[in-house]
Amino acid sequence: MTATKTNERPGTRAVLRHSGLSASKVRQVLDLIRGQDVDRAAEILTGTEREAANVIGKVLTSAVANAAHNDYLNPDELYVSACFADEGTTAKRWRPRARGRATRIRKRSSHITIIVSRLPQDRLELRRKRMEAVSAHRSRRVDASRRRADLSGRLSRRRAAHAVAEAEAEAAAAEAEEEVIGADEEVVDDDATDAVEVEETGIAAPEDGDVEDEVTEDGDEDVEDVEDVEDVEDEHDDADDDADEDADEDDTAAAHAEAEEKGE
Repeated sequence: MTATKTNERPGTRAVLRHSGLSASKVRQVLDLIRGQDVDRAAEILTGTEREAANVIGKVLTSAVANAAHNDYLNPDELYVSACFADEGTTAKRWRPRARGRATRIRKRSSHITIIVSRLPQDRLELRRKRMEAVSAHRSRRVDASRRRADLSGRLSRRRAAHAVAEAEAEAAAAEAEEEVIGADEEVVDDDATDAVEVEETGIAAPEDGDVEDEVTEDGDEDVEDVEDVEDVEDEHDDADDDADEDADEDDTAAAHAEAEEKGE
């Protein structure tokens, strides 16, 4: 049974003919990307420090574009199913050497072919699960970062609120202290004013105890005056009662006199 011929391999291909690189140099790079996903193959070619890597990268991009535009395949589901380099024409040149001799120079070329195909279903499923796992891990990391950021923000807000509260408390304490100092200064000013008035008038300001005694004495005098007034009012009331009794007796006597006159 014969193997599948090169031109009969399934997939979408891109071919670069008569490349100015030898097939042996190109094959060393093609071995790196064979069987890899398109994205992974592009990453490998980007990190390879070979002249052939740039040329093969362009051929790979062309193959992916052919698959997307001609065969309507999803570029994310493609992989390098086959890649090979065939020897092309060899240009012969001559280099002069000593004693009239000449050395042959072979300028080789190659035909680079890259075939991309859709990934098998099992590989697609495995790739999907891997991407979901990576996405879930990334989501957990993002959530953890957000929680840390939120916690840090809350702690910062709490520290700021605590600092503001301390500042307000300090301001209130300072105001209270200023009020106390102001009250003490007012008391000192009042004492100084009283001293100045005493010096100017020669009359000492009454002390608190003296003022209370004077108020008490005045209150006692007022009470005595009120009691005297009440006694006088009682005397007047008694006199009025006596006058009323005398008037009643006079009326009674006059009535008896009139009755006697009529009886006669």
